[in-house]
Amino acid sequence: MKSYELREKFLSFFKEKGHAVIPSASVIPENDPTVLFTTAGMHPLVPYLLGAKHPEGKRLANVQKCIRTGDIDEVGDTTHCTFFEMLGNWSLGDYFKKEAIAWSWEFLTSEKWLNIPKEKIFITVFAGDDDAPRDMDSYNYWLSHGVDESHIFFLSKKHNWWGPAGTTGPCGPDTEMFYDTGKEKCGPDCSPACSCGKYVEIWNDVFMEYNKTAGGKYEPLSQKNVDTGMGLERTITVLQGVESVYDTDVYQGIMNRIKQLADKEYGESEEITRAYRIVADHIRTSVFILGDQKGVTPSNVDQGYVLRRLIRRAIRFGLKIGIPEGSMPEIAEAVIDQYKDIYPELDENKKFVVDELHLEEKRFQRTINQGLKEFSKLIRKLGNDVKVIDGASAFRLYDTFGFPLEFTQELAAENGFTVDVEGFEKSFRRHQEISQAGAAQRFKGGLADHTEETTKLHTATHLLQAALRKVLGDEVMQRGSNITKERLRFDFSFSRKLTKEELEEVERLVNEYIEQDLEVVCEEMPLEKAKASGALGLFDSKYGNMVKVYSIGDVSMELCGGPHVKRTGELGRFKIKKEESSSAGVRRIRAVLLEK
Repeated sequence: MKSYELREKFLSFFKEKGHAVIPSASVIPENDPTVLFTTAGMHPLVPYLLGAKHPEGKRLANVQKCIRTGDIDEVGDTTHCTFFEMLGNWSLGDYFKKEAIAWSWEFLTSEKWLNIPKEKIFITVFAGDDDAPRDMDSYNYWLSHGVDESHIFFLSKKHNWWGPAGTTGPCGPDTEMFYDTGKEKCGPDCSPACSCGKYVEIWNDVFMEYNKTAGGKYEPLSQKNVDTGMGLERTITVLQGVESVYDTDVYQGIMNRIKQLADKEYGESEEITRAYRIVADHIRTSVFILGDQKGVTPSNVDQGYVLRRLIRRAIRFGLKIGIPEGSMPEIAEAVIDQYKDIYPELDENKKFVVDELHLEEKRFQRTINQGLKEFSKLIRKLGNDVKVIDGASAFRLYDTFGFPLEFTQELAAENGFTVDVEGFEKSFRRHQEISQAGAAQRFKGGLADHTEETTKLHTATHLLQAALRKVLGDEVMQRGSNITKERLRFDFSFSRKLTKEELEEVERLVNEYIEQDLEVVCEEMPLEKAKASGALGLFDSKYGNMVKVYSIGDVSMELCGGPHVKRTGELGRFKIKKEESSSAGVRRIRAVLLEK
């Protein structure tokens, strides 16, 4: 089975089960500062999982573009990817465990669908603890479908519990489906909880039935949801009977392009194989970030920092297999060719993607040159008596100047030095701990923020876009936004810096709209009707057949998921704090709401 067939079969199956098929959301979360990227299919649906009404109904299914970089050091093995596609189906207070499990089993094992041998599937369910009971419902439902009890494992919350993403919020047990690869057991206690490779997870059904309170209690939710996720890459690996995701048709064209460029053979050693896979994965992910129409470019902060790291890591591992300098755009074109029919925005933004990769390769070359200068300074500083480069200094070359450890080791050897690799790794681990703590803090909200402050700022963002278009013209279109309780950040298409007078007029207009105390009205309508009525949207491909349109008097009409205030008079006073460049052809405004 080809990957495109798996996508089509999954969506067809759930359409038959009464689900509305919705498009993938952007890989850059809209109006959610708590995470850098869309990490799961449920992420864009959080407001609806919390009770908001979805315009397409209570049963949904889609294929979601996702990015996770927490396991970046694992990339290069048989299963880990930083970009992946998640096949998902959701019940928003409709069906629950019985139907979700029945449909998972049917889709996996039926001859009409995936036809995976039943004896190859193993199941895990929540074992229970002081917070919630053992999930006997899921266990018994699996037994009712003929799953042998020896194929079902009860595992702890560490393995079979989802959420909450923050300290409080919706959460619940899950049941996971694994494929037995046929490898030998690693020992008598081998189970799907192992990382030995015998069992590969292919699907996860999450049952959101609890709300964790600030006091640490788990209370039953009034609306029980189902949130499932099947990793396309891992599942297609199983269906095509190959060793790794990099041997599937998903990667075939990309890997072939790398083989044409490299002077080392894929598979000739474990190290070379890993390097091939890292280049393929990182450029694939970089293309999806650059091609996402949100204006993200390589930088030293947020999504731009992750993008820069991925590109430079791809270049570095490309050097290991002999890929010539300046070749990353060629690999990117192979990625675009692979996905352009499924995600047309990649082809539409091809020039931007290629140009940015060219620029970043040039920047990285300058970084390497700077690292060489710093290395020379370090050698002179150490003198002739010390022949070991300490780990902290080697890590400084890596962290501050982007100078890879392997480069430092090679140059050290040429100059009669060695490198304290253990000290480097100690510094690196310390850096990782700090970064992970920061990431955990960033994810503390996890779920979209619907506080009073952010709700007001969401509405203010609509007024800001309306004012910008009135002052600057229809060239202005939203290219992204980021809202916290303290401020809004709004990116928009415009070719130059705004004048002081233009900014003052934009600010005056927004405050005028606030003073008019305009009503904010939400209507659900078909997408075509919304476009015909003149409603603005970030881009069409993210919307389903039914959409929410928010109108603010005759000032603004936009497609949006909310949340919003009832009247503009609730907002207070609007103040622009800063206007700056975000990327080529994109400007950024930071603004706040003050008390009147």
